[in-house]
Amino acid sequence: MTASVPTSRELEAVFRIERPRLIAALLRYSRDVTSAEDLAQDALLKASMVWSSEGIPDNPGGWLFTVARNRLIDRARHARLAKDKLVDLTHYLELTRPPSQASASDAVSYPEVGDDMLAMMFMTCHPALSQDSRVTLTLRLVGGLSVEEIARAFRSGGAAIEQRIVRAKRELLTQGISRELPGECERDQRLHSVMEVIYLIYNEGYAATEGANLTRPPLCSEALRLGRTLANLKPMEPEVLGLLSLMELQCARLVARQDRSGVPIPLDRQDRTSWDRLLTRRGLKLLDRADHLTQSPGRYLIQAKISACHARALSFNDTNWTEIKRLYDALFALSPSYVVALNRAVAISWAIDPAAGMTELDAIAETWDVDTYSLYHASRADFLARLGLEQEAAAAFGLAASLSANIPQKRYLADRAEECRQRSRHKAVKTGAS
Repeated sequence: MTASVPTSRELEAVFRIERPRLIAALLRYSRDVTSAEDLAQDALLKASMVWSSEGIPDNPGGWLFTVARNRLIDRARHARLAKDKLVDLTHYLELTRPPSQASASDAVSYPEVGDDMLAMMFMTCHPALSQDSRVTLTLRLVGGLSVEEIARAFRSGGAAIEQRIVRAKRELLTQGISRELPGECERDQRLHSVMEVIYLIYNEGYAATEGANLTRPPLCSEALRLGRTLANLKPMEPEVLGLLSLMELQCARLVARQDRSGVPIPLDRQDRTSWDRLLTRRGLKLLDRADHLTQSPGRYLIQAKISACHARALSFNDTNWTEIKRLYDALFALSPSYVVALNRAVAISWAIDPAAGMTELDAIAETWDVDTYSLYHASRADFLARLGLEQEAAAAFGLAASLSANIPQKRYLADRAEECRQRSRHKAVKTGAS
């Protein structure tokens, strides 16, 4: 055990990491996703009581798995007494191994994939579920994201997401999820859903939707690990390589995105010498490999090309915004959304001018409901500030701040609003004096 008593935040951090791993391990023994989730929740509840007084053990995953495993054994014994037989004696004997031999890390072995978390993704991305349901359920079970975080990713209500998860679990129970990994052909059919889950986990790590931290590095690290494992599994799949390239290139900028107090640093003010050169080289090498495998890049490969434009620029002023705008045109043609359209507008504001970017924002507002989307108003505020319309920019920055659930981002936007107000007052005083 650790010497000190953990804080509630430390416990929560450990639980976030271990919960999806524990569920993945338990799914090996249970065909029922809900059962695996319930067993994991029981183990976490016991851990919260024990660890709060005794400290976090050296191997928290093994501790949690042993508790959940023992609970599962109790259920199996009760089932045997009730039915006077075991449906699967081998399964029971496997469960009743000596506790010293049990751990979450060795509970699941999927040599075809090489990782129990990735295997669980392939299992929960079941074709019986809709695309959104597959991704939502897998984000909850494997990604460990909260219902509220998933709701923000889908721009949906929490109640709707909760219902989607319940329905997905019920459908999997009806279909009968296997403890065995789907075959290679089935995995290929589920690959797109698995990639989307990894992508969304990474996005939440790279830019946290809420909380006291701008980023969540553990989620980035987990997404990178899953992406690298998937790339080893599919080394000739350009979109898999493109996804990994994108994450490597963006992760290279992770530290430079905030100052020591956690306040965001915009791209034009970042110290590029602090970008991780190893991750950048890896990302560019992956991009080169993917480029040679296809003449028709998909959404992840195109995004990797955009990140590469930033990585290759020696300074912000050297950025090839015309090429970035062209790439966003191609991305929007493949995957039209308000997020892609917004990023395209930003590229246009730098490739042409902020007024052209404002025209694009107006078109976005006519097509999508972006009234409550903080980044839309933040982009509008930035364009207005660059046009010298400080008073309007201050109002837009203030609105963006009020809509943000991320505390550092909220503070940054509020500070930008105050800067614009001060400049506006200064202009007014200067004009009056003249």
